[in-house]
Amino acid sequence: MDYDSVADELYALRPEEFTAARASAMASARTAGDRELAERIRALRKPSLAAWVSNLLVRSSPGEVEPLLRLGEGLRQAHQDLDGTQLRELSRRQHALIRALSLQARQLAKEAGHPIGESVQREVENTLHAVLADPEAAEAWAGGRLAKPLSAAVGFPAAAQGARPQRPAPPAAPAPSRPGGKESERRRRKLAQAREDAEAAERELRDLQGEATVAGQEVADAKQQVDGLQRRVDELTGELERVRGEHQQARFAERAARERARTADRRAREAGGRAATAAARLERLASSSPDA
Repeated sequence: MDYDSVADELYALRPEEFTAARASAMASARTAGDRELAERIRALRKPSLAAWVSNLLVRSSPGEVEPLLRLGEGLRQAHQDLDGTQLRELSRRQHALIRALSLQARQLAKEAGHPIGESVQREVENTLHAVLADPEAAEAWAGGRLAKPLSAAVGFPAAAQGARPQRPAPPAAPAPSRPGGKESERRRRKLAQAREDAEAAERELRDLQGEATVAGQEVADAKQQVDGLQRRVDELTGELERVRGEHQQARFAERAARERARTADRRAREAGGRAATAAARLERLASSSPDA
C-alpha cells in the first residue's frame, strides 16, 4: 500500500464514493502502522464535479493528453516569439481541440451518471485552457488527481516565462540619439498593444465558443428528447389506429348480431303462429270426430 496507488484509486472513483473510500484507506494505513501515510491520505481533498470530470477525461482518454500538452508548449513558445503565423495556426488547433475534448468530457460524465450543466462545462473548459497556458497546470491535469478546476493564466507570455528561462531585460538606456530609435520604441509599443488586443480577442472568442458549445450540446440533447417523444407519438398513433380498427370491427359484429337476433325473433314468432294454428285445427278435428 503506497500513497500514489491510493491517490490514483481514490480520484478514479465517482465523487459520492470518495469520502468513504478515503476513510477506509486511512484505516488500513493506520492498521498497518503507517501513520504518515494515513495523514497524507487524510489530506486528499474530495474533487468537485468539474475536477472529477477533468480527471475522468484524462483517465478515460489517455491518448488525448499528450496532444494537448504538446499544443500548449507550442502556443507558449509562439506567444513568446510573437510568431503571428504560428500563433494563428496553433490558435485554430487550440479551439478545435478544446471544443472536441469539452464535448467528450460532457459525454463521459453523462455516461458515468453525472450529467453536467453549463457552469460545470465552463469550469472544465477553463481547466483545459489553463493546461495550454501553464506548464504546472498541465502537469497537474495530466496526473488525473485534480480536486478543483484550474484557472487559465491571464496571458500566455507570463505562462511561457515559467516554462523556459528568460534572459534578463537590459537596463534602461538613455534616450537614443541615433536615428530610428523612436521608431523602434513605437514598434515595440505597437507590438505590445497588438499582443494585448490579441489576448483580449482570444479570451472573448473562448467565452463565445464555450457558450456556443454548451448551446450546441443543449440543442443536441433537446433534439434527442424530441426524437424520443416523436417515436412514442408514432407508437401511440399506431396503437390508436389499431384500436380504432378493432372498435369498428366490433361495431360491425354488433350490428350483424342484432340483425340475426331480429331475424330469429321474427321467425320464432312466425313458427309460434303456425304452431297455434295447427293446434287449433287439431282440436277442431278431434271434437268433430264420431268417436268423440
